Amino acid sequence: MTADSSGGRRTKVERVIDEYGLEEWGDRLEAEWTGDGTERTSLRDLATEFNQAVLRAAVRDAGASVIDTDIESLYRTLTDDGDVSRSDAVRKRRELERSGVDIDGVRSDFVTHQTIYTYLTNVREASLPEESPEDRVDRKKETVQRLAGRTQVVTESTLTELSNAGEITDRDYEVFVDVRTICGNCGADYPIAELLDQGGCDCDVDAT
Repeated sequence: MTADSSGGRRTKVERVIDEYGLEEWGDRLEAEWTGDGTERTSLRDLATEFNQAVLRAAVRDAGASVIDTDIESLYRTLTDDGDVSRSDAVRKRRELERSGVDIDGVRSDFVTHQTIYTYLTNVREASLPEESPEDRVDRKKETVQRLAGRTQVVTESTLTELSNAGEITDRDYEVFVDVRTICGNCGADYPIAELLDQGGCDCDVDAT
């Protein structure tokens, strides 16, 4: 759907799109949120993707080299992600400053998922398609699995950092994150994905 913002004050997303030359992101945000021909993307993930595009454009405009993996790392640094050490954060910020990137300006142009939502619903008048119960379960299961994976990555990074600093013994640690549920009625133990796939515990409540 085509945006029409001529009748009022521009939203932050519109301003940032114009300022950083991200014209294609209007259509992209709407398509990814509504799942137009693809799997839907959450508003939080869309905000992260959009903010990384802003940072990428700022770095490119400053004449520095742009590599996607570097942008992701730089973004975590600027947003004070917990798995970034203080020394790494300071070093990367100095590198950006030497490249001529206005760090404070870029950070002020980052948007939240609420801002993305306002832009999509008010400016582009986008709305989500009807979602079947099966699709909702699959989406929630994917969210839980993604969070578990994130927990594993952060834990591994924490162990590595503490090992390198000599604060814990330096060993080859392996991290496992297993989200499980226990039925309060029968005591059955399920991996969360299995419980969601089968539609909950199949025990007989009246039998207890």
